[in-house]
Amino acid sequence: MSDSAAVPPPYEVDECRGVLRVYSDGSIVRSFKPSFDVPVHDDGSVLWKDVQFDLVHDLQLRLYKPTSPSSTKLPVFYYIHGGGFCIGSRTWPNCQNYCFRLASELQVVVVSPDYRLAPENRLPAAIEDGYMAVKWLQGQATSDEADSWLTDVADFSRLFISGDSSGGNIAHHLAVRFGAGSTELAPVRVKGYVLLAPFFGGTLLTKSEAEGPKEAFLNWQLIDRFWRLSIPVGETTDHPLVNPFGPNSPDLGPLDLDPILVVVGGADLLKGRAEDYARRLQGWGKKVEYVEFEGEQHGFFTIDPNSQAANDLMLIIKSFIV
Repeated sequence: MSDSAAVPPPYEVDECRGVLRVYSDGSIVRSFKPSFDVPVHDDGSVLWKDVQFDLVHDLQLRLYKPTSPSSTKLPVFYYIHGGGFCIGSRTWPNCQNYCFRLASELQVVVVSPDYRLAPENRLPAAIEDGYMAVKWLQGQATSDEADSWLTDVADFSRLFISGDSSGGNIAHHLAVRFGAGSTELAPVRVKGYVLLAPFFGGTLLTKSEAEGPKEAFLNWQLIDRFWRLSIPVGETTDHPLVNPFGPNSPDLGPLDLDPILVVVGGADLLKGRAEDYARRLQGWGKKVEYVEFEGEQHGFFTIDPNSQAANDLMLIIKSFIV
C-alpha cells in the first residue's frame, strides 16, 4: 500500500472556549491558558494557599481567608467553579478574583476545590470529587494534625456550599446526599446551599433553551457540547445526574433538605431549568429562595464582578448566610 493511502491525520471534532480540543482519534488537548484571561486582583486583603485534598487523583483546593477577619471564627463557604464539567479551574483568574471578593465581603473562609473534568473523566467523577472535597473539611475538623491556618479561624458548624453552573449541579447533588442536618459530616454542619445558575439538562428543551439567543455567552450549541462530552457514554440528558426530574431520577419530594438559594440571570438559557427546579422544591415545602436578575447573562457575577447586579448578588448571599 502506498503512503498516499495512509490513514489521514486526526481532525478536530469538538472545541470548548479554546481550552479543550477533542480530535477524531479520541485524543484530547488542553490549553494551560484560561478562557478568562483577566488580571488577578490580589491586594493583600485576603490570604490564600493551595492544599491537596485527594491524593489518588492529585486534586487540590484553594483556601482563602480575610487578612483581618471581623471575628475570631468565620463561616466556611465552598465555591465550586463552573465550566460545563469540561473546563475551568480553581486557578483561573476569574475564579480567584471572585473568591477574593467572597472572602473579603462575606467575611468567610472560602474553599475552592478542583474536580476531574470530562471527557477524560465523565460524570459521576465530578460529583464524587465534590463530595471528597467536603469530606476533606470534616477531616480537618476532627484531625489532631489539622492545618491551623484553617482551623484557627473556621467555624465548622457554619458551612455553606456554593456552586457556579456545573458547580451548582454538584452542590445540588451534595444537598441531596447529605440531607438536612448533614449528620454524616459531624462536627461539620451544612447550613445552606447557594446554586448559581445550576447546570441541569433534559431531553425536552425548556423555552429559554429553545429560544435563547445564539450569541448568548452560554448558547445552546455550547450547552449541548458540554453535555455530550460529560454524560456517561450511551446515556441521555435525562440521566439523574443531569436532570433532577428525569424519568429515572430519585423523588425529591420526601427528602428533607437544608435551605437552598437559587440564583439565575433572566437572559441565561439555563433560566427555565433553574426556575423550575426552585418552584418544584418550593411546592414540596422545601426552604428554597429563587432570585432572578433581569436581563443578565450566564455567569454575570464573574464576567463583570463590579456590575450593579454582581454587587446586589453579593448582598443577597450575605443575607442568606447570616
